[in-house]
Amino acid sequence: MRDLFGAVNNDLDAPLGPEWERAAWAVPRHRFLPERIFLGEELEPCTRAEAPETWLRAAYANGSVVTQINDGKDPGDGERWASSSASAPSIVFRMLSMLDLAEGHRILEIGTGTGWNAGLLAHRLGPENVTTVEVDPVLATDADVRLRKTGLAPAVVSGDGARGHTSSEPYDRVEATCSVRSVPRAWVEQTRPGGIVLTPWETPWLCYGLLRLEVGVQGDAAGRFSPHAAFMLMWNQRRDLRISRDVVRADHQPNEYRTKLSPWAVTGDDWAAQSAMGLQLRDVWWTWQDNPDVDGVESRLWVATTDATSWAAMDWDGKSDDQFTVWQYGPRRLWNEVEAAHMWWTHAGRPGPEQFGLSTAPGTREWVWLDTPDRPLPTTG
Repeated sequence: MRDLFGAVNNDLDAPLGPEWERAAWAVPRHRFLPERIFLGEELEPCTRAEAPETWLRAAYANGSVVTQINDGKDPGDGERWASSSASAPSIVFRMLSMLDLAEGHRILEIGTGTGWNAGLLAHRLGPENVTTVEVDPVLATDADVRLRKTGLAPAVVSGDGARGHTSSEPYDRVEATCSVRSVPRAWVEQTRPGGIVLTPWETPWLCYGLLRLEVGVQGDAAGRFSPHAAFMLMWNQRRDLRISRDVVRADHQPNEYRTKLSPWAVTGDDWAAQSAMGLQLRDVWWTWQDNPDVDGVESRLWVATTDATSWAAMDWDGKSDDQFTVWQYGPRRLWNEVEAAHMWWTHAGRPGPEQFGLSTAPGTREWVWLDTPDRPLPTTG
């Protein structure tokens, strides 16, 4: 455990507070992991009974642990994908610190998962001040059992977290442990003025970052993004899209376009660039296709809208780095939009995620801004 605290402190801006260290000792992480977890890129099952040392190392490593795949259904020989996990301790404690909790605060947690985060909150605030909502009834039941075994009994609710939970409002804090692409109004409406809503954030372009909002007196809220976080998307905001299955059709006749904007400038390791792309292109996603079985094409970058009506495909021949061919189809010219978004970000001084913020108000769409709420971002679509 001491080694874990060291790793966590290395990832935090300030040392872990004593109240959270006490909570970590009182609410051991391993007691909240299921007997079977899934490890590695292939999500191979690992059971505590068959590999106790490997299982325990995963429990106390500073990394996330996948605890459910395929929404709890047996994938057989099909594709495995993570549907629930125990977040890395460093991000758990980072988010708990960002909540700025005080004695007597009432908190709503969205996404109970294993129950560990709810247990830490219950130890810090008292179980009577913690309500946690989990959309998967099996996970909710399992978490409730684990919490009670540790002597903690916050209110565990099985339901749609996007709706919050009205019977215990108003809350001083709302914390989500799943990412969202739009902030549910219920979270703001169920938080008292001056309260905080903290949630992981993502766009179809990039799963990255946190959003911390302060709620105003008129049902409004505003706050800034911060980097370095990735969570699974909230169930009711998920959408499974595949290029060959859902987007491109044999009768589509795309238009040819030439561009000098490198695909790696907007899909590479520059997280600031990708974050800015996603905040402007709120309904656009991308995926790479290697060896697309097209003469002279080594890789192809696909860009598409989430309603599957427009797409663009950029071909790379494996050699060129200053000129690229793009094929575009649909009512929108997506690569032109990508170019415009990247140009705006470059002219704005290449701002990082922490320079962007979001505001939301009753009866209006939320809007993203740069530096201050009166500087909204240009958006597309």
